Amino acid sequence: MSTIVEVRERLAAVGLNPDEVEPLVRAALAEDLRGGEDVTSVATVTDAPVTADVVARSDGIVAGLAVAELAFTLTAGDVALRPHAEDGDVVRRGDRLLTVTGPGRGLLTAERTALNVLCHLSGIATLTARWVAAIADSKAQIRDTRKTTPLLRSLEKYAVRCGGGVNHRMALSDAALVKDNHVAAAGGVVAAYRKVRERFPDLPVQVEVTTPEEAVDAVEAGADELLLDNMTTVEMRRAVELVAGRARLEASGGLTLDQATQVAATGVDYLSVGALTHSAPVLDIAVDIRAD
Repeated sequence: MSTIVEVRERLAAVGLNPDEVEPLVRAALAEDLRGGEDVTSVATVTDAPVTADVVARSDGIVAGLAVAELAFTLTAGDVALRPHAEDGDVVRRGDRLLTVTGPGRGLLTAERTALNVLCHLSGIATLTARWVAAIADSKAQIRDTRKTTPLLRSLEKYAVRCGGGVNHRMALSDAALVKDNHVAAAGGVVAAYRKVRERFPDLPVQVEVTTPEEAVDAVEAGADELLLDNMTTVEMRRAVELVAGRARLEASGGLTLDQATQVAATGVDYLSVGALTHSAPVLDIAVDIRAD
């Protein structure tokens, strides 16, 4: 049998903070119950033990298994959990991902919350993996953004990692990103960079630039990274040439999967893809109670 403590340990083992994840899952379960009970399951299902399989209904990359385990454990109490996959695995339609044995009512009450998280995170991981595959012949990496679902950022960024991508900053205090509005308020790219560096001398600073010439100004001022905003591939190549390795370069601005290979071929270090978290379709996954 698996306890909540054991499931929390599995969350920590994959790089998720149990103290962040558990309250989110509890709140999601409470949203379904709203102070009442699962009336359908109470009327039709006993609390006798049943076995259920979590099964992939389409091909993709799985992410969030321990979060789903937590949903089942919080609702059904001590349950037997037998994973058949690990986060980051390639799964095929029909693959069993997890087998759960526990009280029938509890498992069915937790089913939707478990699947909502698991399908969503697996969808992000699957989309990320497509982008990663598209640029596999380059040095570039796929990077996420802060365009995440409120309160789900740590989970969604975890799913990006499961798909082979890398994370940008988690919070506004992790690093400085000087964008167009900061530049306008400060009176120019170089002025904005210098103000940030003076106030926060130990933080990495990324500066958004819109032309290769601005890229040169920013890197000569000392910027650690440059965000190449809405540049053409020709402009990106020029920026790569002019910067000459003095700062890391990140392509940004409405990038699409069909242009990923061309953008990566310019020599940039990262492709910034907000769609990984704000537009990923879910991966179809289901819970099937065994007839026996």
